[in-house]
Amino acid sequence: MEIEKIEGLDFSKIEGLVPVVIQHVESKEVLMLGFMNQEALEKTLSEDKVTFYSRSKQRLWTKGESSGNFLYWKDIKVDCDRDSILIQVIPVGPTCHTGANSCFFRDISRKSGKLAQ
Repeated sequence: MEIEKIEGLDFSKIEGLVPVVIQHVESKEVLMLGFMNQEALEKTLSEDKVTFYSRSKQRLWTKGESSGNFLYWKDIKVDCDRDSILIQVIPVGPTCHTGANSCFFRDISRKSGKLAQ
């Protein structure tokens, strides 16, 4: 499958990767941010589960492969510059490795500008 021909995605800006925002399809809550290369996108499109390219592991990584907390995709959108992806999902279990539903649960204090504990 030639994703670049289908979507016209620009994988050239971040060393072959595009940022991927994961959003709950029903609540619209942002759950996490990951990265995909073309192979990860192809695998995601061919399966029901979201697969990323793990920069730390240097390999494809299907969310939930060890925890069972998979992300089943329902809709995929590409931004206006064709260099970022939004995937709307139904998560199975918490998305964050900390056990939180979303990876975005830490606040920056408006007053001090510091990361709240």
